[in-house]
Formats: sequence, C-alpha cells, structure tokens
Amino acid sequence: MGNVFRDYLQNIMELPAETLDICQDMVSYHSVKKSEFLLSSGNIGGYTYFVEKGILRMYSLSTCGKEHIVQFAPERWMVTDRRSTYMNEPSVYYIQAVEKSEVVFLQRGFLEKITSLHPQTSTKLLFYLQRNIMLMQHRINMLLGGTAEERYLEFLKQYPQLISRVPLYMIASYLGITPESLSRVRRFESMRSALLGKSNT
Repeated sequence: MGNVFRDYLQNIMELPAETLDICQDMVSYHSVKKSEFLLSSGNIGGYTYFVEKGILRMYSLSTCGKEHIVQFAPERWMVTDRRSTYMNEPSVYYIQAVEKSEVVFLQRGFLEKITSLHPQTSTKLLFYLQRNIMLMQHRINMLLGGTAEERYLEFLKQYPQLISRVPLYMIASYLGITPESLSRVRRFESMRSALLGKSNT
C-alpha cells in the first residue's frame, strides 16, 4: 500500500496501521503511463482509484465524438464511476491518466470492510460523501447558469494546482466552453489582475 494513501487514511479516518494491513489484499499499487486508460466505456468498473502522484481524468464521449470531462483527480483525490463499480453496470465513462501517475487501486468493498472493522469511521465517510455530492450539485449549477468567467474562477478555486499541468483544451472541456472562449477569459483575468496589482501599489 502506498505511503501517501496510508497516511491519508490514518489522518482522515484515524485508523491504526494494523487495520490497513488487514485490508492489504483489497489494495494494489500501480504505475500508470501518460494517456493510459484505467477504465473504458462499455466495461464494468471494479475499482476506486486514489491518486498518490499525477492526475487522472474521467470523461464521456458524445455521439459525435466530443469529450465531456466530468472530473479531474490530482494527488490525494479519488475517482470512480459509482454506477458501474457499485451497481455492476457497463460504464459510460473513460478514466485516463493525464500524466504519468502513481495510483492505488481499491477493490469494491474496501471501504465497507474498513467500516465493519471500525464502525466509527462510517460518520466520516458519510461526511465526505455528502461533501462530494454538494460539490457535484454546485458544478451542475455552474454549468447550467454560470458564465465562462465564473466557471473558470471556480475551476481555479477547486483545482489551483492544475492550470499549469493540464492541457487547456481539457480545461475547456471540463468547463463546458470552447478553447477559444477559455483563452479570452484567461486574457481578461490576466489583464484584470495586472490592473489590480497596479492599483494596489
């Protein structure tokens, strides 16, 4: 089990090291090449992926082949197709490495085993699940009613470390705007930041 993941679980769930050792058979550690797929549309997902190093993305393809990125997963984030992994249905998503990554594969049932051994962790898991649902609802609301600028600023807030690591066309796909619109928004924000900097000197 990766040290980053072990540290993550011990800090978040306050689990003793021996508990993680008991669950070792449900965890595997993989080096993933850039552009390598961990899940493809039509397959049934069996894992939740925890990123120790690198970036993953989850996206779907429209009937005309256009990408729609649902989520990025940088370091210390998890990603999975819940419907496929937990309902045993073919996935409509792809999960792919944006850059060379070190990823922990968690088998279906890993978190359930953790909570069966330490029931007190279920409250913390529920909190993080509710927080993720809240973030997803906010993202849907931004896609439906937010301006391109508002979406971009929200992206910077949620993923501050990704702007220099992810291709701009992927960021545009995540925001639901064209690359040209993203370029205009970035130029505007750059000019505004420069003007604000001058006014504060």
